[in-house]
Amino acid sequence: MREISADILVVGGGAAGLCAAAEAAGAGARVLIAESDLHIGGQLVKQSHKFFGSKDEYAGTRGFQIVKILTDEIERSPGKVEMMLNTTVTGYYPEEGLLSAMIAEDEYFHIKAPKIIVATGAQERLIPFPNNDLPGVYGAGAVQTLMNVYGVTPGKRVLMIGAGNIGLIVSYQLMQAGVEVAAILEAMPRIGGYWVHAAKVRRLGVPILLSHSIERALGNDIVEGAVIRELDEHFRPTGEPEEIECDAICMAVGLTPTNELLWHAGCEMKYVPQLCGQVPLRDREMRTSNPDFWVAGDVGGIEEASAAMIEGRIAGFGAARSLGLSPAPENLEMYWERLRHLRAGEVGEKIRAGVGCVLIDSWEAK
Repeated sequence: MREISADILVVGGGAAGLCAAAEAAGAGARVLIAESDLHIGGQLVKQSHKFFGSKDEYAGTRGFQIVKILTDEIERSPGKVEMMLNTTVTGYYPEEGLLSAMIAEDEYFHIKAPKIIVATGAQERLIPFPNNDLPGVYGAGAVQTLMNVYGVTPGKRVLMIGAGNIGLIVSYQLMQAGVEVAAILEAMPRIGGYWVHAAKVRRLGVPILLSHSIERALGNDIVEGAVIRELDEHFRPTGEPEEIECDAICMAVGLTPTNELLWHAGCEMKYVPQLCGQVPLRDREMRTSNPDFWVAGDVGGIEEASAAMIEGRIAGFGAARSLGLSPAPENLEMYWERLRHLRAGEVGEKIRAGVGCVLIDSWEAK
């Protein structure tokens, strides 16, 4: 059986994984990126909107353009980074010091890497309701993939479930593509995303119905509409049901970390609601309780792509340093300062609380 070796394996080639690879390669490590998708860049390739944040996190740059910036940076360390697409890491076997992987469904092989950075991101949550298996019911990520990767619109009139940043941004992107958004439903009594995103869709006449959710989808063979309902303060249906005409329903109801490999590696995990699920404890270099595993991005807690990129830098720094390489020591505090800036204020309060539950000073002191 074929075996591939590298100093550091980065599992996931999205925002966090690319930054981790760039940082580690810049310090001299040989890095292998294993990406399960057909393209590098993860969610960045779907993001046509301009980023917020600071210039260090590419504020004012569109997500798909950031992929080119990061791959150009990687190429400035020639011969240090190999990228394998359509490749899924399926397991970790500490006795042999190996990881198993598959290219599509065609080849099963082994990877030998003493240090592993897990940057597997997150997967969409879906909510149950009658007829949610009808063609025309999508997750928001699927809609972004259809539109921004393949140039296909999901329907003519879409009902959006969820008023977080993803729901608001995808709604705006749908309208940019000529798709009517019937309404945006939000079960909470307040909008979860940034007001700037909500203001854009409201200016275009899209109603945002707070304390509302979907009761069922209508249709026999395909989506032909939906029944929605107002919710009380305990999220119980109240009032009369209302029918909405639509031919697609898009769910943007949150993400959950894709953490299976971390469980397999025996990393100490903790359920943290503010980070949206089971996430690993980690130190200030993003190292987990398994001394050969680091974590970066949404797999360590759902946050913005800007934070994922910085966490990738920190994990790449830590993994490279553990190999005896010498990344610039001042970078670590600089990256943490940038994270503190991103997480400042009321918007970042939930993330700060969540990270405080899993961040430790050092494993020796634990």
